[in-house]
Amino acid sequence: MKVLTNARVLSENGVRSGHTVVIDEGRIQKIAKNGEIGDNFTEQYDLDGQLLLPGFIDVQVNGGGGVLFNDAPTVETIRTIGASHRKFGTTGFLPTLISDELSVVEAAIAAANEALAAGVPGLLGIHIEGPFLSPVKRGAHDASKFRALDDAAFEVLTKLKTGKTIVTIAPEMTEPEMIRRLADAGVVVSAGHTNATYDQVRAAIDAGLSGFTHLFNAMSPLTSREPGVVGAALEDENTWSGMIVDGHHVSPVTMRIAIKAKSLDRFLLVTDAMPSVGWDGRQFELGGKHIEVVDGRCVSADGTLSGSHLDMASAVRNAIAMLNIDLVEAVYMASRNPAKFLGHGSQLGQIKPGYLANLVLVDDDMRVIDTWINGVSFSSH
Repeated sequence: MKVLTNARVLSENGVRSGHTVVIDEGRIQKIAKNGEIGDNFTEQYDLDGQLLLPGFIDVQVNGGGGVLFNDAPTVETIRTIGASHRKFGTTGFLPTLISDELSVVEAAIAAANEALAAGVPGLLGIHIEGPFLSPVKRGAHDASKFRALDDAAFEVLTKLKTGKTIVTIAPEMTEPEMIRRLADAGVVVSAGHTNATYDQVRAAIDAGLSGFTHLFNAMSPLTSREPGVVGAALEDENTWSGMIVDGHHVSPVTMRIAIKAKSLDRFLLVTDAMPSVGWDGRQFELGGKHIEVVDGRCVSADGTLSGSHLDMASAVRNAIAMLNIDLVEAVYMASRNPAKFLGHGSQLGQIKPGYLANLVLVDDDMRVIDTWINGVSFSSH
């Protein structure tokens, strides 16, 4: 057993000062006031009154540490991405493959299977973003890679043995029956890069679609007579919406309106991060296009936003500043909410007895001091 003592702990009862967390076999055993559990522990860490939060979970991360998952869908790439983002409080992540050939999708899922079996810290599954998308809303995706969501694709998309698979699709490019098959097979189906009508999205939700990938970006907007994808997302109380809160992808005003329309508990912070996060370089290639980080934005030569230069700690800071919400609400958008979206709400995303000890220690400026994954400290590596 190990003890993290003298912390301000974000528990289900809010932030509690002067508290101690006891960890046993990778899980939280107990939360108590300082001094209530004795000092007979071989591993005891004084956290000096800093904030101990549930670890952040990023369900959309394309790269980090100078590597892009599409360029090399391997265990080593997954490990590098996880380690790069862990510096910013991410203790759970889904490496994200953007639209590519089906053979590359298959290789990426095989790599995720191998990485999960090897116990790569923080890995929770894989996110396949395309190639089942709309050319009208392709964004930075290569439309030449787009293809039908057919039986061959279904077979590949259901090959993950453990962990969670998210698949981002354009509902109008497939049929509700295929969405139902994927959902019944345990795949989390999300709508993104889509020009669907409200009715098409509504049918998809009824068939099992449960998420919206980077809400507002690359999707049909809410208009006076056609509510579009955005209208369907904001109306439905049970689906989840990811948001890139970097001040570039979506206006803070638009995001504030969104969280007034629907419970904040159904929004989650995502980074959509590119190789530049956790790396000194500011230029990289994406599908043969040159991408450069300019004023905090990842842009191609024609100015198209191409993922982000965002990390989860910055996303939490931005959420507090831009969405006019408090620290607890912002942290849960980065931890509890994505955990529930993935179906892991009973063991991840909160600091509670019985939950996995995936934690992040930050100072008052939300700068990461240390992280724990299954009770193992990053600083011990």
